[in-house]
Amino acid sequence: MIARPPLAVPLFALAAFTVLLALVVGGWAPLDDLDTAVADTLRRSGAGNSDLVAVVRVATDVAATLPYLAAGAVVTVILAVRRDRVRAAFSAAVTVVVPVLWSLMHWLLHHPRPPDAFVEIDSNGFPSGHTSNAAAAALAAVLLLWPRQGRTARVVTVLVAAAFALYVGATRLVLLAHWPADVLGGWLLVLGVVPLLATAAAKLADRSGAARPMGPGVRSGSR
Repeated sequence: MIARPPLAVPLFALAAFTVLLALVVGGWAPLDDLDTAVADTLRRSGAGNSDLVAVVRVATDVAATLPYLAAGAVVTVILAVRRDRVRAAFSAAVTVVVPVLWSLMHWLLHHPRPPDAFVEIDSNGFPSGHTSNAAAAALAAVLLLWPRQGRTARVVTVLVAAAFALYVGATRLVLLAHWPADVLGGWLLVLGVVPLLATAAAKLADRSGAARPMGPGVRSGSR
């Protein structure tokens, strides 16, 4: 089984993402001013903490695309070997769909990253790919583990997952690899897409269960 948040959660997240996307593309001045103010503050802070910046450069790569794809592939294969087809399909979908979505937006949307950053990246930046990857991995882990955990384990899993997603987003800001709007966009994208993938996988499970032939002595409509 896969946990499914209420449908209102992904719908609200996608609506918020759409609004944010419109503001970013339209160059809404208050958002641009906020992004610039945060980036300027982090630039001044980072300039005086070169050791911290060096550590963050390495630490942030835990959510780079190759590690994300590798981890997703490993989880998918393990679930498939265990013949847990629905959970394997969900893992595969999250592994593929999220990077494809943010990569397409990087390609289609002209949204340069902060200037004078502590890392050199030439591509567009909305939404943050590292943030999206981390949030997707974290949320997928919560949804996969939730049905098999007790209350305490669920709380721990949610806290660890949230901390990981927030941590990676923070590293992208500290390095000036992204504007705050890019990081927020990554979180909202994942909150919208991953629960819908979980719902689709659950429906697939329901259909496959309904399609199974009934055992001997069991007739349709029997009570």
